[in-house]
Amino acid sequence: MSFFTYEPRVGAAIFANWVKALPNLHWVVGQRPQAVLRQGDRVLGVEFEHCTVRAQITLDGTELGDLLALGEIAYRWGWEDQSQWQEPSAPVSLTDPADPLHSVVQRYPVQAPTWVVVMADYGEGQTAPAIPAPEHSDSSPFEGAWQGYGGEAFLNYGRLPGDRFMLNWPQQGNDYGLNLNNVIGDAKAQREWHQAAIAHSQAFAHHIQTQLGHRYGLATDTFPQVGKGLGGGAFALQPYYRESRRLVGITTVTELDILPIPGGQVGPLPLNAHGEMSGIAIGNYPNDHHYPGVDFPLAPKSLRWGGRWTGTPFTLPYEALVPEQVEGLLVCDKNLSVSHIANGATRLQPTILGIGQVAGMAAALCIERQCQPRELPVAVLQGALLTDPTAPAAILPCFDLAPGSPQWQGQQRQFCQDPEQYPQDGYCHATIPVPELDCPQFTGWLEPDPTGDRWQFTPHGSASKPSAVVTLHPDVYQQLQTLTAAQTVTLWGWPNPAGNWLRAMQIR
Repeated sequence: MSFFTYEPRVGAAIFANWVKALPNLHWVVGQRPQAVLRQGDRVLGVEFEHCTVRAQITLDGTELGDLLALGEIAYRWGWEDQSQWQEPSAPVSLTDPADPLHSVVQRYPVQAPTWVVVMADYGEGQTAPAIPAPEHSDSSPFEGAWQGYGGEAFLNYGRLPGDRFMLNWPQQGNDYGLNLNNVIGDAKAQREWHQAAIAHSQAFAHHIQTQLGHRYGLATDTFPQVGKGLGGGAFALQPYYRESRRLVGITTVTELDILPIPGGQVGPLPLNAHGEMSGIAIGNYPNDHHYPGVDFPLAPKSLRWGGRWTGTPFTLPYEALVPEQVEGLLVCDKNLSVSHIANGATRLQPTILGIGQVAGMAAALCIERQCQPRELPVAVLQGALLTDPTAPAAILPCFDLAPGSPQWQGQQRQFCQDPEQYPQDGYCHATIPVPELDCPQFTGWLEPDPTGDRWQFTPHGSASKPSAVVTLHPDVYQQLQTLTAAQTVTLWGWPNPAGNWLRAMQIR
């Protein structure tokens, strides 16, 4: 499902190394926030179970916006109707039974989370330990889970190294949408919901084993064990929450901010009250909502690029991270000020990583300048993100302007300062550098699809099978688009047998 899948233990090890490399970071593990320290309209820190942290700037990076509730900071939870922001995909009414979305709104206050479970292929002729069906479980919700895909393609959707399969499957799968208000309820309600969601994913894994073969079993060494009924082993340590409490910020991102400009391929650049371009992070996912058993219609925001479907890109404003009335606080993760509808595109991990970097950089700048987040000049924040020595971050999307380009930083600054010059098609007509080649080389037959935006590559050799060609490099994409007939080429790239595609880095 992604160019960047990896085992959880690998990500955890990388993160631990980052922590060790920062001598001024005091990392505290296993503490849950109990209270937010406030003085009037200013947050002063957070009280945990066994320690208290006082801070000039506090960041809420929790999965569910816990500090918003504890600190009595204005937030939203759930749906808004069309009258609020004129979003085309929002329901006309939240209460009228005649509204086509009435039943969805009543049943699902927020998007359904998924408790991810990881399975493993024990090998041809091998029998994995039986996965017991949870008590009172029912396999009928999973009938047709891989219909239209086939069992192999279904498993390969979330394939990881080591013959493992990450199961986060929306079609008759392990999305769990019952009693969703309990995820922000008291400790007892949360625990009961967690146990029910884990049982649902276990029942799904049991169904897969019984239907696709007993060579497939739980990958019980994927996560550390943390306690009975709380995840661990083959089950993720927490669910994938798709929606959080959402801050009421200075600005609220709505569906109108993430849809492409009419006639264009990019969302509108955000402007603040001073007329400045206030963008600080990029998203590019299609608007994607999860309500089990519901085909939810949304205004389209997708396009084909690089040989695959992706979402039209958009830019998020800094003011969506800043509370409307409270000082001393910034939010990140899914807690930003965003509508329920727009959250379907802003909730994805690449965007959340960008928002986290922005919030951390903004907090550091506020400390250096001795100012509050709302007082921080957005141009200062944008400049710091663009010039960060470790991970320079793009402010706005350009299809043909990669960070390695010598023009990248200058053109990002130019469009920040003069947003009217930003091209509506997202193409900056930049000089694109040739990527460094550190990948396998193949020679074979490259053939375009009649649609002009799909390509198939067959390596030379009698046993070779064709695979789709996809790319992240603008220069390679331009080359592919000029291909009008099949020809022999040399191609450098990374094959993905599970997805049956080859990610091209260079073509000659």
